[in-house]
Amino acid sequence: MPEVTVAPGDIATTSLTVRNDSDIVEAYSLEVVGDCAAWTTVEPARVSLYPGTSETVTIRLEPPRSPEVRAGEMPLGVRVLPAEHPESVRVLETTVHITRFRELHTELAPRRRRGWLRGRYRLAVRNQGNAPVEVGFTPGQPGEELAFAFTPAQQKLEPGESAEIGLRVRTGKPVWFGKPAVWPFTVATAETGEQQETRPEDFIVQAPLDAEFVQIPIFPKWLIALLAALLALLIAWFALVRPAVRSAAKEAATEAVQPRPTPAGEEAGQVPGAGGDTGTGTGTGSKPGGKGTGGSAAPGAGGDGTSADGGTAAGGGQQTSQTIDVQTSAGETKTGTYQVPKDNVFGVTDIVVANFQGDEGLLTITFGDRKITTIALETFRNQDYHWVTPIKIPENDTVTVEVTCEKPGTPATGRRAQGCHEVLNVSGVLSRTTQ
Repeated sequence: MPEVTVAPGDIATTSLTVRNDSDIVEAYSLEVVGDCAAWTTVEPARVSLYPGTSETVTIRLEPPRSPEVRAGEMPLGVRVLPAEHPESVRVLETTVHITRFRELHTELAPRRRRGWLRGRYRLAVRNQGNAPVEVGFTPGQPGEELAFAFTPAQQKLEPGESAEIGLRVRTGKPVWFGKPAVWPFTVATAETGEQQETRPEDFIVQAPLDAEFVQIPIFPKWLIALLAALLALLIAWFALVRPAVRSAAKEAATEAVQPRPTPAGEEAGQVPGAGGDTGTGTGTGSKPGGKGTGGSAAPGAGGDGTSADGGTAAGGGQQTSQTIDVQTSAGETKTGTYQVPKDNVFGVTDIVVANFQGDEGLLTITFGDRKITTIALETFRNQDYHWVTPIKIPENDTVTVEVTCEKPGTPATGRRAQGCHEVLNVSGVLSRTTQ
């Protein structure tokens, strides 16, 4: 048999002549053996010959276009088996030359990557040809904003072998503000080094792969908007809200320490204690290792307490208001009192407590031997209580305010006070018990 050359994916034929040199009619079976048997056929596969005659058969070769069919020389054998004399079997051989073809398959993932300065991609390469190749990679970009690095820069692949190549894309400078910058680029894969001569039709050229690198700004739009909103709120606080809060606190403290006005038309002689009667009150405060004195208040008398008497109440008494002012040093406890005048009973209907500095500590209010309430100073600035049925305090009993100063507060001036300062205003009806 003559040698034959065939390209993967094509068809090639050769011939074989079978002669019967025996003296009987003989049938011959023809079978292809060897590496080419999977894609080679004999037509016809069986012939019958009279003595001294011959017949030519066709051998058809159809190698697939696959990496499994390697380029180079392959042996081709045809076994001729006589039916009557099987011991006379013969194997005829020749050489098949498989031509080379090139085919590279590449994929780039992901096609779009986001980042501040750099992005990483994966390039998958597979040798679909039937001969070893060494491949290289060529990036392409309209400008010069990007730098490319392949790991490895070149790769050798056997037929049917795959490899994964790392690609790193980097920009020269960051984008600080504004919209993201989109940088398109391409990646081409080609063979490198010296290659044997190959027919043009044996090349399958894959178009360059398209990809993008999206460079995002360092400071996105939403962050700039958020910073602007926070700055606007901060300016509004210092310009509008903070002065209003200080003014409201100062007005509330001033209102709490002001005595209630005396109704018009009242005469001084109508107020109990406004004439020759006098009342006195004393206050004491103590802590371990020391003593303190507090404020005092009595109707018609000077001192730390002040009073404002009103008109005649429905029950026959006089409306009156007494103020007890207590100033305490940090860490001390002091009291302030108001004593009900002799021959009088004080029906308390309202009290107002002012902590205008925002001091911290405890404040306890007692009517005679009856404790009315204990309040933590840091929980309020102004506090008021009202009773429909008056709480009656008999003569010579006292309204007592006990203040324990833990920490002086900060008044509206913005400077921390030297000590605690609380004010209690007591209002009600002062009635005489004798005519």
